[in-house]
Amino acid sequence: MSELLLPDPPLADSIVALRAFTLDDVEWVTEGCRDPEVARFTSVPDPYEPEHAREWIGQQDDLRESGEGLHLAATAADDGAPLGSVGLQRIAWDQLRGEIGYWIAPWGRGRGAAPSAVRLLAAYGFDVGGLQRIEVIPYLDNPASQRVAEKAGCQREGVLRSYFLARGVRHDCVMYSLLPGDL
Repeated sequence: MSELLLPDPPLADSIVALRAFTLDDVEWVTEGCRDPEVARFTSVPDPYEPEHAREWIGQQDDLRESGEGLHLAATAADDGAPLGSVGLQRIAWDQLRGEIGYWIAPWGRGRGAAPSAVRLLAAYGFDVGGLQRIEVIPYLDNPASQRVAEKAGCQREGVLRSYFLARGVRHDCVMYSLLPGDL
Protein backbone atom coordinates (compact mmCIF):
# COMPACT_ATOMS: atom_id res chain seq x y z
CA MET A 1 0.00 0.00 0.00
CA SER A 2 1.04 3.57 -0.65
CA GLU A 3 0.43 6.54 1.58
CA LEU A 4 -2.10 8.91 0.08
CA LEU A 5 -0.72 12.40 0.45
CA LEU A 6 -2.96 15.38 0.96
CA PRO A 7 -3.03 17.37 -2.27
CA ASP A 8 -0.59 20.27 -2.16
CA PRO A 9 -1.68 22.66 -3.48
CA PRO A 10 -5.30 21.81 -2.67
CA LEU A 11 -7.43 20.57 -5.54
CA ALA A 12 -9.77 23.21 -6.93
CA ASP A 13 -11.55 24.43 -10.03
CA SER A 14 -14.02 27.27 -10.56
CA ILE A 15 -16.79 25.35 -8.72
CA VAL A 16 -15.25 23.42 -5.83
CA ALA A 17 -12.18 23.24 -3.66
CA LEU A 18 -11.23 20.02 -1.88
CA ARG A 19 -9.50 20.11 1.50
CA ALA A 20 -8.82 17.90 4.48
CA PHE A 21 -11.56 17.49 7.06
CA THR A 22 -11.02 18.99 10.52
CA LEU A 23 -13.00 18.74 13.74
CA ASP A 24 -14.40 22.18 12.87
CA ASP A 25 -16.48 20.33 10.24
CA VAL A 26 -18.42 18.15 12.73
CA GLU A 27 -21.55 20.31 12.74
CA TRP A 28 -22.07 20.55 8.99
CA VAL A 29 -21.04 16.91 8.35
CA THR A 30 -23.63 15.85 10.93
CA GLU A 31 -26.30 18.03 9.32
CA GLY A 32 -25.44 16.79 5.82
CA CYS A 33 -25.43 13.12 6.83
CA ARG A 34 -28.83 13.54 8.49
CA ASP A 35 -30.34 14.30 5.10
CA PRO A 36 -32.64 11.39 4.18
CA GLU A 37 -31.10 11.11 0.71
CA VAL A 38 -27.56 10.85 2.09
CA ALA A 39 -28.68 8.21 4.58
CA ARG A 40 -30.61 6.34 1.88
CA PHE A 41 -27.82 6.15 -0.67
CA THR A 42 -24.72 5.74 1.51
CA SER A 43 -23.69 3.58 4.42
CA VAL A 44 -23.51 6.42 6.96
CA PRO A 45 -25.07 5.56 10.33
CA ASP A 46 -28.74 6.38 10.60
CA PRO A 47 -29.56 8.26 12.74
CA TYR A 48 -26.34 10.25 12.36
CA GLU A 49 -24.98 11.95 15.47
CA PRO A 50 -22.08 14.37 16.07
CA GLU A 51 -20.09 11.50 17.62
CA HIS A 52 -20.21 9.71 14.25
CA ALA A 53 -18.75 12.76 12.51
CA ARG A 54 -16.02 13.20 15.14
CA GLU A 55 -15.04 9.53 14.91
CA TRP A 56 -15.04 9.49 11.10
CA ILE A 57 -13.04 12.71 10.83
CA GLY A 58 -10.63 11.37 13.44
CA GLN A 59 -9.93 8.29 11.29
CA GLN A 60 -8.96 10.22 8.17
CA ASP A 61 -5.22 10.63 8.85
CA ASP A 62 -4.84 6.90 9.54
CA LEU A 63 -6.80 5.96 6.40
CA ARG A 64 -4.69 8.29 4.30
CA GLU A 65 -1.36 7.20 5.82
CA SER A 66 -2.21 3.51 5.37
CA GLY A 67 -3.25 4.06 1.75
CA GLU A 68 -6.80 2.91 2.43
CA GLY A 69 -8.62 6.13 1.61
CA LEU A 70 -8.49 9.85 0.98
CA HIS A 71 -11.69 11.66 1.96
CA LEU A 72 -11.86 15.38 1.38
CA ALA A 73 -14.34 18.10 2.20
CA ALA A 74 -15.90 19.59 -0.93
CA THR A 75 -16.31 23.32 -0.45
CA ALA A 76 -17.46 26.16 -2.67
CA ALA A 77 -14.48 27.52 -4.60
CA ASP A 78 -15.56 31.14 -4.17
CA ASP A 79 -16.23 31.34 -0.44
CA GLY A 80 -15.20 27.99 1.11
CA ALA A 81 -18.75 27.14 2.20
CA PRO A 82 -19.03 23.41 2.95
CA LEU A 83 -20.93 21.37 0.38
CA GLY A 84 -20.19 17.70 1.03
CA SER A 85 -17.60 14.96 0.82
CA VAL A 86 -15.68 13.14 -1.89
CA GLY A 87 -13.42 10.21 -1.22
CA LEU A 88 -11.05 7.82 -2.91
CA GLN A 89 -11.72 4.49 -1.20
CA ARG A 90 -11.71 0.69 -1.53
CA ILE A 91 -8.31 0.90 -3.18
CA ALA A 92 -6.84 -2.30 -4.58
CA TRP A 93 -3.19 -1.31 -4.93
CA ASP A 94 -2.28 -4.65 -6.53
CA GLN A 95 -4.75 -3.78 -9.31
CA LEU A 96 -4.07 -0.01 -9.32
CA ARG A 97 -7.82 0.48 -8.94
CA GLY A 98 -9.96 2.51 -6.57
CA GLU A 99 -13.48 3.82 -6.10
CA ILE A 100 -14.73 7.35 -5.65
CA GLY A 101 -17.71 7.96 -3.42
CA TYR A 102 -19.40 11.26 -2.66
CA TRP A 103 -22.32 12.99 -1.05
CA ILE A 104 -23.47 16.57 -1.34
CA ALA A 105 -25.63 18.13 1.35
CA PRO A 106 -29.01 19.53 0.31
CA TRP A 107 -27.78 23.13 0.46
CA GLY A 108 -24.93 22.33 -1.97
CA ARG A 109 -26.84 20.48 -4.68
CA GLY A 110 -27.58 21.76 -8.15
CA ARG A 111 -24.39 23.72 -8.74
CA GLY A 112 -22.19 21.01 -10.29
CA ALA A 113 -20.11 20.41 -7.18
CA ALA A 114 -20.22 16.60 -7.24
CA PRO A 115 -19.07 16.11 -10.87
CA SER A 116 -16.31 18.68 -10.35
CA ALA A 117 -15.17 17.00 -7.15
CA VAL A 118 -15.14 13.57 -8.83
CA ARG A 119 -13.06 14.87 -11.76
CA LEU A 120 -10.59 16.63 -9.47
CA LEU A 121 -10.08 13.64 -7.20
CA ALA A 122 -9.91 11.18 -10.10
CA ALA A 123 -7.20 13.25 -11.80
CA TYR A 124 -5.28 13.30 -8.53
CA GLY A 125 -5.69 9.52 -8.14
CA PHE A 126 -4.31 8.96 -11.63
CA ASP A 127 -1.54 11.56 -11.57
CA VAL A 128 -0.27 11.29 -8.01
CA GLY A 129 -1.65 7.97 -6.81
CA GLY A 130 -0.69 6.03 -9.92
CA LEU A 131 -4.10 4.41 -10.23
CA GLN A 132 -5.14 3.11 -13.65
CA ARG A 133 -8.87 2.66 -13.06
CA ILE A 134 -11.33 4.50 -10.87
CA GLU A 135 -14.86 3.27 -10.32
CA VAL A 136 -18.02 5.11 -9.31
CA ILE A 137 -20.75 2.69 -8.18
CA PRO A 138 -24.09 4.40 -7.37
CA TYR A 139 -27.24 2.52 -6.47
CA LEU A 140 -29.44 1.66 -9.44
CA ASP A 141 -32.33 3.57 -7.83
CA ASN A 142 -30.22 6.74 -7.45
CA PRO A 143 -30.49 8.45 -10.85
CA ALA A 144 -29.08 11.72 -9.46
CA SER A 145 -25.81 10.00 -8.54
CA GLN A 146 -25.72 8.29 -11.92
CA ARG A 147 -25.99 11.72 -13.56
CA VAL A 148 -23.06 12.88 -11.44
CA ALA A 149 -20.94 9.98 -12.71
CA GLU A 150 -21.92 10.71 -16.32
CA LYS A 151 -21.26 14.47 -15.98
CA ALA A 152 -17.86 13.64 -14.47
CA GLY A 153 -17.02 11.72 -17.67
CA CYS A 154 -17.42 8.19 -16.33
CA GLN A 155 -18.35 5.38 -18.70
CA ARG A 156 -21.34 3.23 -17.76
CA GLU A 157 -20.40 -0.45 -17.82
CA GLY A 158 -23.49 -2.20 -16.51
CA VAL A 159 -25.67 -3.17 -13.57
CA LEU A 160 -24.21 -5.14 -10.67
CA ARG A 161 -27.08 -7.11 -9.16
CA SER A 162 -27.26 -7.31 -5.36
CA TYR A 163 -23.82 -5.69 -5.20
CA PHE A 164 -23.79 -3.54 -2.06
CA LEU A 165 -25.00 -4.36 1.44
CA ALA A 166 -26.09 -1.40 3.59
CA ARG A 167 -27.95 -1.72 6.89
CA GLY A 168 -28.92 -5.31 6.12
CA VAL A 169 -30.36 -4.54 2.66
CA ARG A 170 -28.71 -5.54 -0.62
CA HIS A 171 -28.69 -2.98 -3.44
CA ASP A 172 -28.28 -3.23 -7.18
CA CYS A 173 -25.64 -0.78 -8.36
CA VAL A 174 -24.44 0.67 -11.65
CA MET A 175 -20.75 0.30 -12.46
CA TYR A 176 -19.12 3.39 -13.95
CA SER A 177 -15.43 3.74 -14.60
CA LEU A 178 -12.81 6.30 -15.46
CA LEU A 179 -9.48 5.56 -17.08
CA PRO A 180 -6.65 8.08 -17.21
CA GLY A 181 -7.45 9.05 -20.83
CA ASP A 182 -11.10 9.77 -20.02
CA LEU A 183 -10.40 13.06 -18.23
